[in-house]
Amino acid sequence: MKPKQIVFLHFFYWLLVLFKNILNVITSQNIKVDILNMTIFTASLLGFYVNYFFVVPRFFNPKRLYLTIVGFFVGVFFFVVFRFSLEEIMLPKIAGMRNYAEGTSLVYYFYDNIYYSSLTIFVSSSLWLFTYYSKLERERTKLIEERKHAELQALKTQINPHFIFNSLNNIYSLVYQNSDKALPAIEKLGELLRYTTKDLEQEFISLNKEIGYIESLIELEKLRIRNPELLIIEKKIHQSGLLISPMILVPFVENAFKHGDFRGKGFTLSISENFGKLNFYLQNFKIIREKDNVSGIGIENVRKRLEILYPKKYELHIKDTESEFIVDLRIDLSP
Repeated sequence: MKPKQIVFLHFFYWLLVLFKNILNVITSQNIKVDILNMTIFTASLLGFYVNYFFVVPRFFNPKRLYLTIVGFFVGVFFFVVFRFSLEEIMLPKIAGMRNYAEGTSLVYYFYDNIYYSSLTIFVSSSLWLFTYYSKLERERTKLIEERKHAELQALKTQINPHFIFNSLNNIYSLVYQNSDKALPAIEKLGELLRYTTKDLEQEFISLNKEIGYIESLIELEKLRIRNPELLIIEKKIHQSGLLISPMILVPFVENAFKHGDFRGKGFTLSISENFGKLNFYLQNFKIIREKDNVSGIGIENVRKRLEILYPKKYELHIKDTESEFIVDLRIDLSP
């Protein structure tokens, strides 16, 4: 709960107390009763906030219940002191009247005022506890958000840019051969580097940018594949401006090129979106060799980020066999 809402609770409580006192004044038709109502109201106000600001913060301890009980009676004690000072010391001097009969013992006075002060001290203590736990919850939420942000940044930096080095080797070969494909390849690589250095700093980017990165990556990878026509790519996007966290889709494509078998084989990539629902499907054949323990890091990072960013809004199904790797990912990107 926000601080303004807590202030409103204080205001609402005292509005009710004041309204009750006004009704008593109207119905009593007795000046003495009216004055005593005002002294009780004043004692309640003083006792309430002394208890709220000083007593409860010092005595409250969830691990030691007895201290909280002691704090309650300390709050009652201050209420009694304030009321006694007003009704039994000040009023006799100012108005020549008092509430209790002269000679009433302090023990009885204290005992009798436990009843009158209980509601005031209880509400005061309850509001403080409510404020205390609301503050703890806000701090806990803030810590969770900061932890998520730090974790996401760490996961982003763990993504392996191996394709960049492969692209540099391919571009070197094109330049050496004076190929017309060299300049477009350099331009595509520049777009990739701009993405990894600029767009990754943002929490979310347009879906169009994420897909554009994938398309640039594929164009560069085609330079080293003998049969690029085997790469089947389908794209059907209705709302390219939808936002997505960067590097959610890319690691799957990187993984396909890093571990895929393109010796007469290709892969199938389908990216579609309809009414904010993104469908990403990728199938590629694998090179049969000894398992690479590092290969799963990027995919595992994506799993973690999906769980943090899109809880209960995504479905990820991966089929990993000796010969093929299939990814079927669905994300609800609607606002």
